[in-house]
Amino acid sequence: MNSTNYERAQTLVQALPYIQKFYGKTIVVKYGGNAMINNDLFAAVMEDIVLLNLVGVKVVLVHGGGPEISEILDRMGIESRFINGLRYTTKETMHVVQMVLCGKVNKNLVDRISRIGGHAVGLSGLDSALIQAKKLDRGDGEDYGLVGDITKVNPNVLETALANGFIPIVATVAQAADNTDEGYVYNINADTAAAKLAVALQAEKLILLTDVRGVLRDPKDEESLIHVIHPGELEDYREQGILTGGMIPKTDCCAEAVAGGVKRTHIIDGRIPHSILIEMLTDEGIGTMILNEEEHV
Repeated sequence: MNSTNYERAQTLVQALPYIQKFYGKTIVVKYGGNAMINNDLFAAVMEDIVLLNLVGVKVVLVHGGGPEISEILDRMGIESRFINGLRYTTKETMHVVQMVLCGKVNKNLVDRISRIGGHAVGLSGLDSALIQAKKLDRGDGEDYGLVGDITKVNPNVLETALANGFIPIVATVAQAADNTDEGYVYNINADTAAAKLAVALQAEKLILLTDVRGVLRDPKDEESLIHVIHPGELEDYREQGILTGGMIPKTDCCAEAVAGGVKRTHIIDGRIPHSILIEMLTDEGIGTMILNEEEHV
């Protein structure tokens, strides 16, 4: 017997109960980081999304596009400026953000999925008022420009697309909740948007792709991965210095999603090929899972 073929068969058999478990369920995947700019990782993510869709999982893909935005701004001689991890967004910058996210990045993703047999539709927060926002005010005295704070999600257009077998791909710009707001279009953090959409859809899972293994007990040691976290532990982890920098808003988004009814949330390493399938369809899983205290692993 060809052992390679046998191992492949065993892999499929192991995936069967997970396919049955998630059949017809909705998951939201936030796509960014290295997985967007490395061609091999990009291909693996697209394959994961199409495979899940073909076995009956409803997938919503939410994407950023920071490197592409910075590249175009640089070509135009516009400085990229960040405040507390968020891109300071002027009117001029917002024009570029909208052009890059809703145009180049979004349609490239739709095209790639279509080329490998999937059926995708490109959307943004502007379509059917999917995401509405007001100007972000964190109460820290900082002006973030046209960065938005989500006030409302209207998931009807996503539900319609999913019901018809499409993979919605969402660019994270938002409609102003109040037409008197300056700018009328807001730049939205992709992690935040993914969490809000997951809640609105009552998704089974929210998966955030990032460039580290997950939450690390020692940020310098990738072997110190924390596999499971309950929201009540997050404050202690912040005080201990385990959660720092960009991991704080990611875990906060996961906690918000869990509080809003999403069953399980995951921060996984997008540098690993097929990390989405490893998380979804294997016994081992991958990364850090954040779930309610009442949930059992």
